[in-house]
Amino acid sequence: MSVSSQWVTVENDGLALDAYLAQPREPGTYPAIVVFQEIFGVNAHIRAVTEQIAAQGYVAIAPALYQRLEPGFEVGYSDADLAKGREYKVQTQASELLSDTQASLNYLKGLPTTTDQFGCIGFCFGGHVAYLAATLPDIQVTASCYGAGIAQMCPGQEVGTTCDRTPAISGTLYAFFGTEDPLIPLEDVDTIEEALQEHNIDHKVFRYEGATHGFLCDQRDSYHPEVAKQAWSEIWQLFSQLND
Repeated sequence: MSVSSQWVTVENDGLALDAYLAQPREPGTYPAIVVFQEIFGVNAHIRAVTEQIAAQGYVAIAPALYQRLEPGFEVGYSDADLAKGREYKVQTQASELLSDTQASLNYLKGLPTTTDQFGCIGFCFGGHVAYLAATLPDIQVTASCYGAGIAQMCPGQEVGTTCDRTPAISGTLYAFFGTEDPLIPLEDVDTIEEALQEHNIDHKVFRYEGATHGFLCDQRDSYHPEVAKQAWSEIWQLFSQLND
């Protein structure tokens, strides 16, 4: 589908949250997807992904998760960019990330182009945020792509992990990992899968042999085209549940 895109402002209790919105030009109503950035901000790649999702027949929005830290932040993939992105990542708070997600969902609900079906997807840092967001009642499907730290911590908390919140997930969750990811031990992947099984969450966990961190990002050296094709096929199948 042909898409239109623009920056919009999402109001969240006094915070003017920048967000990148893309939606089909074809008149109608569509399910909506919240897109969570990597640590590099809502950069050109995340905007392209947001448009890619819209082209498949969804309204997609990517909120700027570092809005409180540096409005307009977006960088590339150099070592300096990586260091800055990580500096901001460790300052995020789970409560604020969830609040920004809910504000984005409320914004989507106010559009004439959306149905009442919502999902989310995130990459890297955003994959962790997506797992958090899956606990929100409005989220029916979640794609968490190589989210680091899910089994080890929760943003802004000294005690407990995001994985501990698994019982609150009410929809379907797909999690995607590379077996060669240095940031996510395979034991963490097992812990996540065990939690999803224990709490009877509708889920699938994908482990891609030979893939490392960032295998879905075609702007990074870690991009793995064959694995990316497989993963996107699963993601589209997951999102299609919103059309049932």
